[in-house]
Amino acid sequence: MRVFKFGGASIATPGRMVDLLPIIKQETEPLLLVVSAYGKTTNALETVTKLACSGQKDEAMAVVKKLEQQHLDYAQALLDNARYVKISQTFGTYFTELEQAVNHAEQTQFDFWYDQIVCMGEIFSTLLFSFYLHQAGNVNEWVDARTVIRTDNTWRDANVDWNYSRQQVQVAIGRRMKQGKSIITQGFIGSTVDGRSVTLGREGSDYSAAILAAMLQLESVTIWKDVEGLLNADPKQFPNTVKIEAITYNEVIEMAFYGAQIIHPKTIKPLQNANIPLYVKCFFDPSLPGTVIKKEVSDAQYPPLIVLKQNQVLLQVTTRDFSFITEDNLSSLYAIFHDLKIKVNLIQNAAISFVACVDDRPEKLKELTEALNKDYKVLQNENVSLLTVRHYTPEIIGYLTSDKQILLKQETRKTLQVVIK
Repeated sequence: MRVFKFGGASIATPGRMVDLLPIIKQETEPLLLVVSAYGKTTNALETVTKLACSGQKDEAMAVVKKLEQQHLDYAQALLDNARYVKISQTFGTYFTELEQAVNHAEQTQFDFWYDQIVCMGEIFSTLLFSFYLHQAGNVNEWVDARTVIRTDNTWRDANVDWNYSRQQVQVAIGRRMKQGKSIITQGFIGSTVDGRSVTLGREGSDYSAAILAAMLQLESVTIWKDVEGLLNADPKQFPNTVKIEAITYNEVIEMAFYGAQIIHPKTIKPLQNANIPLYVKCFFDPSLPGTVIKKEVSDAQYPPLIVLKQNQVLLQVTTRDFSFITEDNLSSLYAIFHDLKIKVNLIQNAAISFVACVDDRPEKLKELTEALNKDYKVLQNENVSLLTVRHYTPEIIGYLTSDKQILLKQETRKTLQVVIK
């Protein structure tokens, strides 16, 4: 038995959802289907969160009503009348839950309300998919991932309680699959011990697919995307990308750590631990071989693997009394970043300064600079990008940075990173 993960692009329209049916029907054993919110739903719900938390409740509710109508239109195009009536009633319950979150949202708990609002996109899309597959004769059961995936309350990047979640997953999903039933559930979401919704990090549906596969010891995970496989760079950012036929877990972990968007950073670890292969395939043409990610790849010769993280800020933190950045100072600095849950994408320290490249999240950066300013002087370069190249060559680095200002450079035997403006 296998896991298929379908992202938002694969179900962006009713026609695309219909086109997935042959992919599912070709399987002879029950499937675990992990599905994202369709199209731009997550982006719209992020807008709802920002509006609601800033006090613009009417504007937020207008976006919610527009989303509700879009989902109803999608359902009407996809389903027969009886199923349309039934899903409309089901949607009503969950849109009421969404509206209640909008009414209570406030800026002081932005990350908490983000999770309560944004998680609903996956609920809506999986209901649509489940209803459609039933109509097409594919027996399945819909499972709310929030009832099986238990986490802590690290809003927007929750940590999974593996022991509890494994037990719930094996009962609620594993037993049903052994009975011959396919399961549809959501990626990206879970819940805390007191039932509050959480998200597992942006693009966290891949991670959901991985942890469910590991908890159930399934055969493989396949992520269906709109590209022919894993490429050496994002084709939206770079021309002339190259498809990789096979790649090791370790290489993909490196790419994910540095910010590659095709695989979520936390996805690989549970698969590697359970030795479950991950396939990246194209939903436009399922006959293409795609890419396999596994423990070992014989005679691997990789092209330069390129990751560009935009919307970065380069911080320079300097001691006010010109004392050295020693282990004590580093410890206190790391503690500040850790306490504020800010990931450092690149770090370097000199005699009296500490340099860090972080994501440009204004609400987090405000807290960070306030905390650092108590003991340090803080300067920052905004609107910068972090370029990482694995298996680099002088030619590719020269090409990628020829018209850029290099603010910071780090180089090891296999990896080169530069902060550019």
